[in-house]
Amino acid sequence: MNFALLLFVLLLVTGVIWLLDIAWLAPARKREGRDSRPMWLEYTAGLFPVIAVVFLLRSFLFEPFKIPSGSMIPTLLVGDLILVNKYTYGVRLPVINTKIIDVGDPKRGDVMVFRFPKDPSVDYIKRVVGIPGDTVTFENNRLTINGQAVALRDAGEFYDGDRLVYYRQYSETLGETEHKLLTDLEKPSFVSSAEAFPFRDQCSYGRSGLTCKVPKGHYFMMGDNRENSLDSRYWGFVPEQNIVGRAFFIWMNFGDFGRIGRFQ
Repeated sequence: MNFALLLFVLLLVTGVIWLLDIAWLAPARKREGRDSRPMWLEYTAGLFPVIAVVFLLRSFLFEPFKIPSGSMIPTLLVGDLILVNKYTYGVRLPVINTKIIDVGDPKRGDVMVFRFPKDPSVDYIKRVVGIPGDTVTFENNRLTINGQAVALRDAGEFYDGDRLVYYRQYSETLGETEHKLLTDLEKPSFVSSAEAFPFRDQCSYGRSGLTCKVPKGHYFMMGDNRENSLDSRYWGFVPEQNIVGRAFFIWMNFGDFGRIGRFQ
């Protein structure tokens, strides 16, 4: 379900009834000596201010999301409720997602929500690894950007409370952002099921991994749970017009209140 479209339709319907009430129905009630609105007006025109505030906040400031999978472990866990900044990368028109005011561009290391290129009705969340013009190489579970190897530093173990197991955890710095990730350096990084996607010719796949040249206006995304993330390695680049915003804050996790706070 396209919630943004549904909210827009509700805004239009309740807004029209709200204006009709102000211009015609309310004066008619006053002439007849009636003060209260009928029930159907309370649940239409009466809700318009609330819907308008929610629509404006969600469209231009902050939008809530729920993390549905473990592809961003250890940064984000299943069940985390997060906020996404909608204006960091520019102000966009609701529903059609067209940028009207340019504020900034995604940076390497940002955690970004975007519309899945193969199905724009679905929202995905991954980390920005490559920006336009970058050459991204991922071989033997190690990342190289523009010929510079991205160092991995041991960060101890991560305890997965759902599976009751420990995983080796590493720290990595992309741009100015230091973050943690999970990977098994002993596992092969061969991508066995890469799909056909736009600019597929900008990527070369081999037995030890892949190298991609990020096209203009596109981004290369990866999950922090490197062996358990379907990302740009498999389905390609994210076009700029699919960007939703930058994720930055966990506002609730009903299973662990201690997770509330900022992340990067």
